[in-house]
Formats: sequence, structure tokens, C-alpha cells
Amino acid sequence: MSVQIEHITVGDGAPLVLIAGPCVVEGRDVVFFTAEAVRRAAEAWSLPVIFKASYKKANRTSSSSFTGIGMDEALGILADVRREFGMPVLTDIHLPQEASPAAQVADVLQIPAFLCRQTELLAAAGETGKAVNIKKGQFLAPGDMKHAAEKVIATGNRRILLTERGTTFGYNNLVVDMRSLAIMRKTGFPVVLDVTHSVQLPGAAQTASGGQPEFIAPLARAGVAAGCDALFVETHPEPAKALSDGSSQLPLKDLDSLLKQVCALDAALRSL
Repeated sequence: MSVQIEHITVGDGAPLVLIAGPCVVEGRDVVFFTAEAVRRAAEAWSLPVIFKASYKKANRTSSSSFTGIGMDEALGILADVRREFGMPVLTDIHLPQEASPAAQVADVLQIPAFLCRQTELLAAAGETGKAVNIKKGQFLAPGDMKHAAEKVIATGNRRILLTERGTTFGYNNLVVDMRSLAIMRKTGFPVVLDVTHSVQLPGAAQTASGGQPEFIAPLARAGVAAGCDALFVETHPEPAKALSDGSSQLPLKDLDSLLKQVCALDAALRSL
């Protein structure tokens, strides 16, 4: 099965799709700078691209961590990105009542990994008719994602993506089982590999999550070789200054190199 998101087809043998942008809407300047660079890099490699940024980060390690600039302002910035750069937009929702206002702007509503079993949230997302990207919980077996998908399907919406983002592997660590992509595809829905959240070290930086960004490229190559339909990459002009997940975001300057690698692999697979 494929999912149509504006002019982009995800899955069922369609070209690899890039989902990329900063972790959270920090402000207009950072978002617009990143959006322009993401669009330019994707166009250079002829990759369909969906811009991503959370308008709010509801799940933070510490209560003192940055959560956002406010829903209305952040969604307004994402609406401007969509209009000015011509890219579909993906953003997270965290409560059922957030689904409707977010759907006024976003083409894809994303269910955060920790919330992937929340029935009312999944139903609210499905009822908007927008595509729904469900991130697999760090605690969940890939085969169990069919139950999350069924909660969206119950609303009459089958526009579903399933995303692998790593599984808890002891304390403060994650591991990516590439079998997960094949297992989740058996549900009939396109699969996405989130390579940047997969390199997180949850809670390992005392009041924040740590990360190992040196493993972003190896995981991205492995995911494309394993046949993911889309690659999810959080990227920032200066990760060290990012207000959320800076230790696991890809430096924006390295995006072109990453896309060169994954596009070469994707082309090789399609030639077989």
C-alpha cells in the first residue's frame, strides 16, 4: 500500500522520500534557514521531501527544558514554510484536542513514540483525514504496531505510515533492529526509519538526552538497504545550540553528504 501526501507518494515501490527538519520550531529564522537548505539538498538528489518540525515538545527529560514558542505562533511558521517553500509539512500532536488545529496546517500528523498506544489520540488524528505517522514505541515489538494502525483505520482513515526509531536496550541506550522494517511492512503500510532519534541516549545527559550522531549515516545506509520507504532526519544549522535534541541532530552542512550515500544505495537496489 502507498500513501499519497500532496504530490508525494510514499511506499509501494515509489521513490525514497526524505522527511527532514529541526526537532522543534525554535523561531522563524532557524526554521526558514533549515527549510531552504533541506529543499535545496533534496532537489539536488531528486528526492521528494516533507518538512518536519514539532510545534511543541511535550516529552522532555527535565521540566526546565524548552518546550516551544507557543502553538499558534509555531503552527503559523509551519504554515508559512508550507506556502513559501512548497513542501508538505509534518508535525507532532500530543493530545486529542491538538489534532484539529494542527491538521489546519500539517499534511502529516505524527504520533510520538511514547504515545503510540493512546487510543483517543490515534482516533483524533485519524478523524482529521490527514496522513498519520505513528512512531513505534521504544518499548513495543514491531508486530504490535498493527494494533496502533487499527485504531486509526477504525476512523475510516488508512493513510498511515509506521516509523522505527529504536528500541530500549538497557538503560540510556537504544538499538535498531532492521528486521523491524520488514515486520511492520507486513501490516500493509509504508515504513519509515527515523535515524536521528535512533541514535539518542535517552536521559544520558543528566537533564537531557544524549546522542551519538556519528552513527546517523551508518543507520541511514542500513535502513535504505533494508528497504525503508522514507528516511526521517532531524537536522539543525548548529546542533550544539539547538533547543531540543541537539546531541542527536544531523548538522545541516552534512545533509548533502548523507543524501549522496543513501541515494546511491537506493539506486543500486532499484537496479537489481
